Amino acid sequence: MKLLNFILLTIIIATTSYSQMKYPETKKVEVVDNYHGTLVADPYRWLEDDNSEETKAWVEAENKVTFEYLSKIPFREKIKARFTELYNYPKYSAPFRAGNKYYYFKNDGLQNQSVMYVMDKLDGEAKVFLDPNKFAEDGTKSLSNYSFSRDGKWFAYGVSTGGSDWDEFFVMNAQTGEKLKDHLKWIKFSGIAWKNNGFYYSRYPEPTGSELSQKNQFAKVYYHKLGTNQSEDVVIYEDPNRPDRGFYAGTTDDERFLIITFSEGTSNNGLIVKDLSKPNSQFITIVDDLNNNYGVVDNLGNKLLVLTDYQAPKYRLILIDPENPSRKNWKDVIPESGNVLQSVSIIGEKLVATYMQDASHHVYLFSPDGKPEGEIKLPALGTIGFTGRRDDNIAFYSFTSFTYPGTIYKFDVNTKKSELYKQTELNFDFDNYETKQVFYTSKDGTKIPMFIVHKKGLKLDGNNPTYLYSYGGFNISLLPSFSTSRLIFLENGGVFAMPNIRGGGEYGEEWHKAGMLDKKQNVFDDFIAAAEYLIKEGYTNPGKLSCAGGSNGGLLIGAVINQRPDLFKVALPAVGVMDMLRFHKFTIGYYWVVEYGSSDDPEQFKFLYEYSPLHNIKENLNYPAVLVTTADHDDRVVPAHSFKYIATLQEKYKGENPVLIRIETKAGHGAGKPTSKIIEEVADVWSFVFYNLGMQPKY
Repeated sequence: MKLLNFILLTIIIATTSYSQMKYPETKKVEVVDNYHGTLVADPYRWLEDDNSEETKAWVEAENKVTFEYLSKIPFREKIKARFTELYNYPKYSAPFRAGNKYYYFKNDGLQNQSVMYVMDKLDGEAKVFLDPNKFAEDGTKSLSNYSFSRDGKWFAYGVSTGGSDWDEFFVMNAQTGEKLKDHLKWIKFSGIAWKNNGFYYSRYPEPTGSELSQKNQFAKVYYHKLGTNQSEDVVIYEDPNRPDRGFYAGTTDDERFLIITFSEGTSNNGLIVKDLSKPNSQFITIVDDLNNNYGVVDNLGNKLLVLTDYQAPKYRLILIDPENPSRKNWKDVIPESGNVLQSVSIIGEKLVATYMQDASHHVYLFSPDGKPEGEIKLPALGTIGFTGRRDDNIAFYSFTSFTYPGTIYKFDVNTKKSELYKQTELNFDFDNYETKQVFYTSKDGTKIPMFIVHKKGLKLDGNNPTYLYSYGGFNISLLPSFSTSRLIFLENGGVFAMPNIRGGGEYGEEWHKAGMLDKKQNVFDDFIAAAEYLIKEGYTNPGKLSCAGGSNGGLLIGAVINQRPDLFKVALPAVGVMDMLRFHKFTIGYYWVVEYGSSDDPEQFKFLYEYSPLHNIKENLNYPAVLVTTADHDDRVVPAHSFKYIATLQEKYKGENPVLIRIETKAGHGAGKPTSKIIEEVADVWSFVFYNLGMQPKY
């Protein structure tokens, strides 16, 4: 308590100018690591202890500075009110069938968590099936996973607390609503794979240290029989000789095959299969290396349909016979083409194949043997998600784009016709906005696509406030999507720009590899070139340009403003990976070594140290206004990354722009965040952007 009082007494809040801002005194410790002959100081190592009273006092002190700064922005409450108004509209998911009933999710507008409803038939009365808002009064517990048994009788679901990746599983009788005594814990990144009266899942041993920062190892696959205690669950598969190996269990639609994929990182996996129709059958190894990606779509009789990038960087669909799993026996069903085959599902015994073409979706139908049967025409340039069953001829898909809120269509597989099922109603004039896609040139000559969204009739006078957002990693593709939050910026004359930089999956595995490991600098160069393009083409200028990214995108922003702070006025690194020398030492951070490399390796240390956001903050740079956002329950990218980063930035930066951190409590990496917290954070972030870009909202 004495420490807390001391820190709080040292804080002086800026009232009129940035130069008056005083940040908490963050103590420094003598910690120096020797990386292959290079000595690297880590004076804020103590902030890695998320459970210490000292860290908690520091968090409170930093938040006090930040929230007092934000509270003095004169229009913050107006932005909050407007966003609340915009966000307050019914949000629906596409319906899906389980057993003989239909289910969907709906949020009335401002509910903290979406509610799951059930209908006896598609045009029938909807009743509440599961209300996650009842998990916790403040909305900080969320539905994180769910699965129905094949007959629709049983419903297993996961609950996450405070946004953590840790799940607890529960089971209920879907017909009566009765909750069973089943309660499973210490589950992370697991499926729910049904077989008879139970399911397969994967979990880690119970942590012996901090559950939100301790490294997670020794995963195992278990089988849980309904109505029993977790202590009775049977280990189905483990590999104690490879403690960093993770497992994901699934079953085919007919429950004939148990599929276990294994990996030691975020890309590339192996594949083993067990034929459950044969008593005492053994696992069959399909792929035992970690050189490519394999995803089982389902089985066709005794063979498996597998989506893979093996000898196909843009992916292909193949047929594998588990009894003859040698690669020479693999057969193409849908060969690789010029566009990326992102996903395949079986609906009404047709293959529904979703492709990416220049970072937007195109959908085609194929027969089970791969014969083309035409394209499903979409309303505009955008993104879709399909739901449907193999034994159903009716499917649903959600369509969204930058200025096209989620709209649900009903699709008849037999007639290949789509009809509008549910239209989102939102109080916003979308017809007044336009989306364009441009291609600009990066530093090495590579052409990069970028979406740009703004009001019609925009003047290219170089004076428009602009928000540049990207990600650039882990084979993740940024496609056209709808965000209510962005409407605040757009309706006040802002320009939203989203480049599809390397490291993502927009053009397949080669695009991904061009932005990973020792080629990570390409990602930063692509983003910098996007900023330069927007300035050159007259959209904006460095005094009106903000940049943002989350997680791996937070790393992107941290690296870019170290390299080119002159391009930006505002920077928003969210839940970022900022310490590239120690990320692999927390929770599942070691999974990212395949993407980033590891400081344990002498050669990889060199390029990591060269761009690591934490280690490249310099005293002589004029940084933009920075608002770091993170959360105390983030066990994906532990908040120590952001803590150490902002402490270093506040220590070294001598300019007048504010460099602040907003630390959310009882929240995690982003998933499951309650609406109440979303509204507060959006109001804070946009207020910070508007204020520092010199924007005056029209409200």
